[in-house]
Amino acid sequence: MRSIRFMLAGLLGLAGLAAVAQQVGPRPADPISEAPAGAASATAVPTVPEGTPEMSAENVNTWLDGFIPYALASGDLAGGVIVIVKDGEVLAERGFGYADMARRTPVDPAGTLFRPGSVSKLFTWTAVMQLVEQGRLDLDADVNTYLDFEIPARGGEPVTLRNIMTHTAGFEEQMKSLISTRDGVVPSYQDLLRRWVPHRVFAPGTTPAYSNYATSLAGYVVERVSGEDFDTYVERHIFGPLGMRNSTFRQPVPQRMVPMLATGYRRASGTPVDFEFVGPRPAGSMSATGADMARFMIAHLNGGAIGDARILRPETVQLMHSTAHPGIGPLQRMVLGFYETNLNGRRAIGHGGDTVGFHSDLHLFIDDNVGIFVSFNAGGRQGAVGGLRSAIVDQFADRYFPAPRDARRVDADTAAEHARMMTGTWVNSRGAFSSFMNILELLGQVKVGLNGDGGLVVPFLPGLNGEPRRWVEVEPFVWQDLDSHERLAAQVVDGQAVRFSTDTVSPFMVFDRAPWYKNSAWLMPALLFALAVLALTAIFWPVRALVRRRFGATLTLEKRELLSYRLVRGAALFILLVLFGWMFAIQTMMGDFNNLNPSFDPVIYTLQILGFVAFLGGFGVILWDAWLVWRGKRGWKAKVWSLVLVLAALIVVWVGFAFNLLSLGANY
Repeated sequence: MRSIRFMLAGLLGLAGLAAVAQQVGPRPADPISEAPAGAASATAVPTVPEGTPEMSAENVNTWLDGFIPYALASGDLAGGVIVIVKDGEVLAERGFGYADMARRTPVDPAGTLFRPGSVSKLFTWTAVMQLVEQGRLDLDADVNTYLDFEIPARGGEPVTLRNIMTHTAGFEEQMKSLISTRDGVVPSYQDLLRRWVPHRVFAPGTTPAYSNYATSLAGYVVERVSGEDFDTYVERHIFGPLGMRNSTFRQPVPQRMVPMLATGYRRASGTPVDFEFVGPRPAGSMSATGADMARFMIAHLNGGAIGDARILRPETVQLMHSTAHPGIGPLQRMVLGFYETNLNGRRAIGHGGDTVGFHSDLHLFIDDNVGIFVSFNAGGRQGAVGGLRSAIVDQFADRYFPAPRDARRVDADTAAEHARMMTGTWVNSRGAFSSFMNILELLGQVKVGLNGDGGLVVPFLPGLNGEPRRWVEVEPFVWQDLDSHERLAAQVVDGQAVRFSTDTVSPFMVFDRAPWYKNSAWLMPALLFALAVLALTAIFWPVRALVRRRFGATLTLEKRELLSYRLVRGAALFILLVLFGWMFAIQTMMGDFNNLNPSFDPVIYTLQILGFVAFLGGFGVILWDAWLVWRGKRGWKAKVWSLVLVLAALIVVWVGFAFNLLSLGANY
């Protein structure tokens, strides 16, 4: 699953195409007979330039041997598995490093279980398409048709399975009970679905916003329509036919598989991460060996079959792989469950996945009949695994499918003007919008600026070297990084850049302009100002009392003025304590996902109640004090400071309402 911590860094409008599936229930005609109008068709495979290395087992293994061991050691990574398939055969199936650092257990590609996180979703989507193929599911029907609880419509528009498979259902992020290393903490995924339906913050089909909840909902639809529990369905209809004997969605894994589990780590030199129980199970709970993942890739590359076993018909696979929703300019798009990962003119689709301890990627070069799966059991030093995953796939494509980089350039004056149009503050479409967790938006808004040459600077997406990427505009509002395959593109409406994304995340996440009332460009400095004012007010209260005592002075205030003087300083301290309480709570929850569960609810409710008292009550006290100060005979310094305090308290109330700290509820 995509780690929520990467959600702030960016760790993704789309519109629907032609309907293809039929109504629920058996039908004499095939529900899927051909790809819809507008679907991409298979293209001629580009010619391989002369001098390109042959993609042979010997050459691939030599390349991996020269690349991976050093990357593991330098990145503080434990181990990994890499599997490459070609033309229905396994070309390379390699384990590197250790499945368990303490025991020095080497990774066995056929015998070590990795947790591929959100790559699990591809199996859920495959299950959905099996039932579509049978005429039992309709991609464009209201998903409530298949449920025993209701997903509310938004603006009269329901959620469909097509929306769900393309991450355009419009759901906000659900974090609660996402993942835990404590058995029994996360509820069943069915209970999790019913407990709280995340708000739909975007109209369906318009905005990609990655959703584990929606994927889990699709798994529940499979369960309801098939009459089999989800785990059993996948075992009987996907794992079994494909011979994936060492794969499971079950948590914990079956007893015979326990000795096969790799141990996850944040860093290889650190402490282990215990087995992770995923809440929205169909979205990311799978455990599998590299060898089993090879069989899944071969089946998808071979029209849904491996040997005599078939899980999908060729036309269903074609539909699944090619029905892409339009995105921003030429950027990668979302197809049905997969996302495009095209490289060097080659059509490619895939999916990535992260848990706390495991990090994976799967890519299928569908016209070349080549697939690659990588998974590592540590995040590494400064998140080294993220760069490594990208580098493996990019260098694989550059080695065996080389192509010249885009040499086009927009003229300098136009490029400078377009870069200026991109500057500002942007908000990720994937986020928690209705709960107190929305405060993460204030901390994680993306600021796009300019460098000394007038070029784009996008800090949230550094290059492999950790430095800002060197963006050049290759066509209007499309930028290419000079040192990688990464592109950035913007959607322009009425002469204004209103949305942008990058190839890495564009299928499932975009960035929109931050609304003025939540824009961190002014709100963060304002909040820091407010904190400073409140802190000075609270600190100088005892300091001034000590000074008066030292010199025998008295505080010459009338009874009401004296009361307001003391109350306003107590209010400043109270507001600060509640704000720091929220800061500590959010840090505790995001620092250890075990705290994203109902046991933490009392802390949340306590902070919410205290927030109402501190923020609103404190603001009222500070207003009253200012009124008394201005009516009384206090000096100009006291009068000015009373107004500064009012402004500081108002800013805190603004932030409280804007980002839902002033709300009641423990759903997030």
